Amino acid sequence: MTDAVFAIPGDLATPTGGYAYARHVLAEWSAGPLRVTHLPLPGSFPEPSAEDLAVTEAAFARLPAGAALLVDGLAYGALPAPVIRAAGERPLVALVHHPLGLEAGLAPARAEALVASERAALALAHRIVATSPFTRALLMRDFGVAAQAIVVAEPGTAPAARVPVRTTGTVSLLSVGTVIPRKAHHLLVEALAGLGNLDWRLTIAGALDRDPACAAALRRTVAERALGERVRLIGAVTRAELDRLYTETDVLVSASLFEGYGMALTEGLARGLPLVASTGGAAADTVPDAAAAKVPPGDVGALRTALHPLIADPRARRAAADASWAAGRRLPRWADTAQTIARCLREARP
Repeated sequence: MTDAVFAIPGDLATPTGGYAYARHVLAEWSAGPLRVTHLPLPGSFPEPSAEDLAVTEAAFARLPAGAALLVDGLAYGALPAPVIRAAGERPLVALVHHPLGLEAGLAPARAEALVASERAALALAHRIVATSPFTRALLMRDFGVAAQAIVVAEPGTAPAARVPVRTTGTVSLLSVGTVIPRKAHHLLVEALAGLGNLDWRLTIAGALDRDPACAAALRRTVAERALGERVRLIGAVTRAELDRLYTETDVLVSASLFEGYGMALTEGLARGLPLVASTGGAAADTVPDAAAAKVPPGDVGALRTALHPLIADPRARRAAADASWAAGRRLPRWADTAQTIARCLREARP
């Protein structure tokens, strides 16, 4: 018997924070007692074709009787009401990492349409799981969701060994995230272009095929700033490769304009890495003030100023690493995340 179905669009192995969240939660549930089935949806979301919507509607209509339905937000906000209603009278829960219409780089009309679509879809959900208190507040303020309908299930963080603080040699910077406008890697490159007198190198680990135009623009920026020998764009990496990159990193950097949570940041905390992070979205709350140099999103000058001491001064890196390691000891685990969502699924009622 199936207690719940978790509907997720695309390839579950995709190396992004949202898919990692789903993989971890499913892995925790595999040990019981909640019996959950993974339902793959077409990979075109959040821009589904009419055919893919029909496939999704048919899949919802075939769901096991009595099973709750959890739908990942990459698909849920783009679902029309008839597709959602095809699931029938069962507990329906939407998982929201961050609203679809707030993705950077969207044409204004498309962003407006996605906001309207997600607002209508959320009104049909019995409960909503948000991945941060920030997203919960955003859904209440801008999407008309009642406070009592929202449960916060922050991403867990796996325990990790502390990365030693290196005091000599080239300072290795790492930025983790798909190369899309929202992640603002180009701003990080611009900031570092003004620190050419310091000894650093930057690795950007994230898929380059989600937005080819953005990736091409980033490569042009690197070339125009004559940083080809110092900035590496290595594309998507495996879990093992990412773990290795963390062990080789001196400073973890995120210039993102908006984060629904910021899982790469907490992975840095778990390893005691010095952090520089923009305060876009939930990232301002995800990382404690003492554990990171925080900068306003989109502010290249502030980003450069924050980076300078952590590159130039080993003592500054050590102090930041100590604060990061202390904060990392207090992070939630994936078992906590899975238990929170399981409780929400059990309590949701049509």
